[in-house]
Amino acid sequence: MYFDQNEYDIRFEWGLSGLEALLPVSDVMVIVDVLSFTTCVDIVVGRGSVVLPYRDEAEALPAFAHSQNALYTSHKRQQGAAYSLSPTSLLTIPAGTRLVLPSPNGSTLSLATGDVPTLAGCLRNATAVAAKATTLGQRISVIAAGERWPGGLLRPGLEDLLGAGAIIAQLPGTHSPEADTGVAAFHHAQPNLPDILARCGSGKELIGRGFADDVQLASQLDVSDAAPLLVESAYENG
Repeated sequence: MYFDQNEYDIRFEWGLSGLEALLPVSDVMVIVDVLSFTTCVDIVVGRGSVVLPYRDEAEALPAFAHSQNALYTSHKRQQGAAYSLSPTSLLTIPAGTRLVLPSPNGSTLSLATGDVPTLAGCLRNATAVAAKATTLGQRISVIAAGERWPGGLLRPGLEDLLGAGAIIAQLPGTHSPEADTGVAAFHHAQPNLPDILARCGSGKELIGRGFADDVQLASQLDVSDAAPLLVESAYENG
């Protein structure tokens, strides 16, 4: 009971354990995974297509996609692939596409929210997602996905803190101290978002792997009006 931030309308936490702590007292969940999953979802849904999150074994992915009449990406960000967890690979995806998008962070969180309305938020669609969330309920929890250290432990990522803060800044109601800290971080970074994302650990890793365009794309603020809503285990424009 000490960690559910229940006395506040707007809450903020990290990862699956944080989600599980806030879920029972939430009307709406917002998942934030800025440098991959939720930016990918924003792009695909904004182009009139649908994303099916996927969290099971890679070996079962083709069969699952076939059962859903959908295309699929690999579990990893790839260069030169038709579609992957690289957001720039999805910029020309045709409307009407159904895409299975596996992710150890964003997909896993998305599929752990049960019957609670769930949105996929990032910097690109922060205002649109916040506006949609307020139509779905008053008690809104924003969950930063973070990344993983070698060995599987959660690695909080600055990019997800900033994405969460951008959304929380637009949400009315009482804010928990955790939520307000996200807003403060976002306001501090807002004038220099592209530079800060490029210089943080996650951004440097992606740039070093050849994905500088993904970092630049993910750092754009409020360039999308998509509000991806999870409906029957698939994100579509809410």
